[in-house]
Amino acid sequence: MISAWFPLLRFGSLCLTSVVGLSVAMGPSPAHSETCSLPSLHAGEAFPVELVEADWACRLQPIISNYTTANKLGPIRTPLSESVYLHLLDHPPMTVSLINRLGIAPYQSEPRGPLRYWGDDGEGTEGTVQLVYQDRTSRIYYLEGSHHSRLFSHITGKAVVLLRMNQVTDSNGAEAMDSTFVYYTRLDNRFLSGLLSLFRPLVGGAVTRKMVKGVDSVTRLSLAMQQQPDRVLSEAAKPPALFPDEMDFLRQTLANLGHPIGTAPAKTVAP
Repeated sequence: MISAWFPLLRFGSLCLTSVVGLSVAMGPSPAHSETCSLPSLHAGEAFPVELVEADWACRLQPIISNYTTANKLGPIRTPLSESVYLHLLDHPPMTVSLINRLGIAPYQSEPRGPLRYWGDDGEGTEGTVQLVYQDRTSRIYYLEGSHHSRLFSHITGKAVVLLRMNQVTDSNGAEAMDSTFVYYTRLDNRFLSGLLSLFRPLVGGAVTRKMVKGVDSVTRLSLAMQQQPDRVLSEAAKPPALFPDEMDFLRQTLANLGHPIGTAPAKTVAP
C-alpha cells in the first residue's frame, strides 16, 4: 500500500535509484495522449495508461523513456481482504502511523494536497507521492524526492510506480491480495545517473532486499491486526489518536478479522 509502500517507492536513496536495469518489456503499440505516448506493457504487465490525463502522460513519459533504472517486484502476497487492503493503500497517513506506532518501521507521512502525500522513511530519504490514476486493480504514481547520505550529501530524482493488484484466496481459504510493482527511476544529476548505471549488477541484490523490507512492513502490520487487535487499537488511540473515522474503520476491521477484541490468539508479532 502506498502508505506503507514508502520504502518501496523511495527513489532518492543510493540503493533504490540504482535499481537493477533489467530489460523492461514494452508493448509494440504505445497508448497515445494528445502530445505524449506511453507504452501499454511494462515488464509484461498491461496497465491502462491510455486513461492517464494528457498533462500527466507528458510528465511520466521522460522518466519511463529515459530512466536511470527500472525493475519489477512481485507478485507479493498480503494477507488482507481487498476492501481492507484498498483502504490502507488509499489512506497513507493512517497506515504509516500504525506502522510507526507498532514499532515496525520509523516511517512518516502527511497529506500535501488532493491525492498527494509527503513521506519520510527515517533513513535520509523523503519526498512526495502523487496518485495519477486508480481503478480497482491498478494504481499509477508519480514521485519526487531526495536523499542525504555519507556517500552523497544530496541527490534528487523522480520516479513512476505502476501497481497491479489481484484478489486471491490463500491455501487456508482466506482472502489475500497479490501486488506487482513496476517502477522507473530517473536521477536529476545526469553524471550521477550514468555512474550508478555502471553498478547496477552489483547493487541489484541490495535494492531487492530494501524493496522486500518495505513490503514486509505491510505484511507485519496485517499480521498484527489479525493476531494482536487489542494492541493495534490501543496504539491507535494513544495521543494524538487517529481521526474518528479512522478509529471507526479500525474497530470494524479488527472485529471482522475473526478475532474479536479481547480474544486475540497467543501468537504475537515482534515489534
